[in-house]
Amino acid sequence: MKAARVKTPRRPALKKPAPSGLKDPVGVYCRVRPLSRPDQECCIEVINENTVQIHPPDGYRIFRNGEYRETQYSFKEVFGTLVPQKELFDVVAKPLVEDLIRGKNGLLFTYGVTGSGKTHTMTGSPGDGGLLPRCLAMIFNSIGPFQAKRFVFKLDDKNGVDVQCEVDALLERQKRDAMPVPKTPSGKRQVDPEFADMINVQDHCKAEEVDEDNVYSVFVSYIEIYNNYIYDLLEETPFDLIKPKWNNCNTPVRNGDFIPPQSKILREDQNHNMYVTGCTEVEVKSTEEAFEVFWKGQKKRRIANTQLNRESSRSHGVFIIKLAQAPLDADGDNVLQEKEQITLSQLSLVDLAGSERTNRTKAEGNRLREAGNINQSLMTLRTCIEVLRENQMCGTNKMVPYRDSKLTHLFKNYFDGEGKVRMIVCVNPKAEDYEESLQVMRFAEMTQEVEVARPVDRPLCGLTPGRRFRNQAFREELARKLEIRGGPINGETEEQSALEILLPSFPPLPSCELLDINDDQTLPKLAEVLEERHKLRQKLSEEFAKNALTFKTILRELDSSIMSKENYVQGKLSEKEKIITGQKTELERMEKKIKTLEYKIEILEKTATIYEEDKRHLQQELESQSQKLQRQASDKRRLEARLQGMVAETTMKWEKECERRVAAKQLEMQNKLWVKDEKLKQLKAIVTEPKSEKPERPSRERDREKPIQRSISPPPVPGDVFKTRGGGQAVQFTEIETLKQESPTGRKRRSSPSSADPPADAANAEWTDVETRCSVAVEMRAGSALGPGYQHHAQPKRRKP
Repeated sequence: MKAARVKTPRRPALKKPAPSGLKDPVGVYCRVRPLSRPDQECCIEVINENTVQIHPPDGYRIFRNGEYRETQYSFKEVFGTLVPQKELFDVVAKPLVEDLIRGKNGLLFTYGVTGSGKTHTMTGSPGDGGLLPRCLAMIFNSIGPFQAKRFVFKLDDKNGVDVQCEVDALLERQKRDAMPVPKTPSGKRQVDPEFADMINVQDHCKAEEVDEDNVYSVFVSYIEIYNNYIYDLLEETPFDLIKPKWNNCNTPVRNGDFIPPQSKILREDQNHNMYVTGCTEVEVKSTEEAFEVFWKGQKKRRIANTQLNRESSRSHGVFIIKLAQAPLDADGDNVLQEKEQITLSQLSLVDLAGSERTNRTKAEGNRLREAGNINQSLMTLRTCIEVLRENQMCGTNKMVPYRDSKLTHLFKNYFDGEGKVRMIVCVNPKAEDYEESLQVMRFAEMTQEVEVARPVDRPLCGLTPGRRFRNQAFREELARKLEIRGGPINGETEEQSALEILLPSFPPLPSCELLDINDDQTLPKLAEVLEERHKLRQKLSEEFAKNALTFKTILRELDSSIMSKENYVQGKLSEKEKIITGQKTELERMEKKIKTLEYKIEILEKTATIYEEDKRHLQQELESQSQKLQRQASDKRRLEARLQGMVAETTMKWEKECERRVAAKQLEMQNKLWVKDEKLKQLKAIVTEPKSEKPERPSRERDREKPIQRSISPPPVPGDVFKTRGGGQAVQFTEIETLKQESPTGRKRRSSPSSADPPADAANAEWTDVETRCSVAVEMRAGSALGPGYQHHAQPKRRKP
């Protein structure tokens, strides 16, 4: 399938994957320990069998883009608080033990903060053994019947192994028994009750594929890395009272002087594997013996009481199990004396010291220096993992800083492809360890992206399989045939039965004591008895020869029968070998197919992980955008409410202003309408009043002397009267009245009178027409009705005659 095209900003571009079946990712598992008290606050939750979720405790919140965040981390498998040790062992450690028996290396280490359950996971507790005793029990349950005798395999000082013949091994054993030094604990002696419950494993786990034509020997060693120094926990260092110790200043040590620790040296063997020179390696033959050796070194390991853990490991403990195996010879009796055919594999079980913050442990002095060195070595391990991940995913070739720490330098070959690597991340869900647990989770997530080269299978020896059981079957068949024919089963029984049968059949010897020189009876009797014995001896010799001939015949028959059976067995074996070869070919094909499918599954899992990460980012973006839209919507609602208030206020204001203006306009229109009504009334009065024959123009003096009398309104002319909107009345005339007037004859235009003209001439002036009269009358009447101020401005204009 095609690789995913989605690009993630946090992840670099993936490197082109290696061919299928050449690399395996580092297996990272998570184990959550139960809380110490039920009332403790929990910050870690198991979501499913592959995912845990960590969230900040109350009072401690992490905000990203202004929001609360819960983080999920994925592992190969997650073990909750109720998962027993056996289930953890079956999933994590059992495959490593099976690989160890197949001749492959393995590394298993526990990682976590102080008090997260690392030592409990590795060692266990009374009645509930951890991974280490279960690994030992499975090894000896699998190879128990096929173990070699002591000192058949002998480790050298260069991380190699030699094979010795039975005679040399016997001499070594006798030499060891004669030495006054303490002997290796025997598997038959009574087990120490202090750890007896830890190794009392009842499930009897056993590897399925064990080469029965090989012989095996197990060697164990136990070291610790303390303050970046390596110490052998199994080394016997007797204190010499005579020889003084010297410090760095070449002066004898006094009480209170500090002696710098002398570390063991790390070296590289011819196969580029790292090992500790001068480390004690003990050959063990049982689970009890091996765990007793471990317990002896465990008592020497450095632990201390801190604020976070009553028994806190102050060093990294490394328990190494080496398994030497070599094939039997063609007869299936003895070990093949060829060093090239020896396979040496090892399983390293590492209990890392917990990372911790000094401000929480309140460490001082030595404890503070120890914590600094622990954190430094763990930081170097994290740096190596980061560089390995960057080199594999980005195609770079940066140098991995293995030599910066003894811990990473010791296990360099594992990350370079000399075995499988498994890590168990132990976490404590209590809220106080939130920050440390978060760092552990991030490191674990990065570690499982590192791929380690898969080790190759060891070559076959080329000898016929089934040699051990064929030799054993031959011996059992020979013993059965001899028992059927009445023959002895072993030489010691035959010699004892012959003596018991022959001695009573011989005639007893007479007394040989000569008391008299003339005794002639003792010697003849002795000669007679000897002759009888001689005859009996000849008879027995003949019978023995006859029996020997019969036995040779039986042996020939047995040999021919065995040859025929061997031919038959060889034929059957050849047929079985052909079937096995075909099955192996089919098995290899299926294994290749399985590897291909596993690789595809890994690619799909990685793609799914990338998609899940993108999904989380998009969900976070969507949530942030949703919150932003909600904030914008709330701002918009507030603005709309504010605008509605302003509009309502403005509307009310303008309504009041409009009402005021309308009222003013109505008042003005009412006034105008009233004026018009008055004009109409005056017009009607003027029109209806009788016409004078000779109108005279009133003079100003006459007007001043006589007050103007208001005429009585004439009766209304026919018409319709109705109310107006302003509160007044309007008249609609229904008839038309035509006014006609003849102009007087002989009328001349007069010039404007001068100031010297007498008022009599002005009084004699005549009006020109009816329109002038009407307008003048109306204006005058309106002026008198509005008041004196208006009357001055309402004087009619005079027209010149």
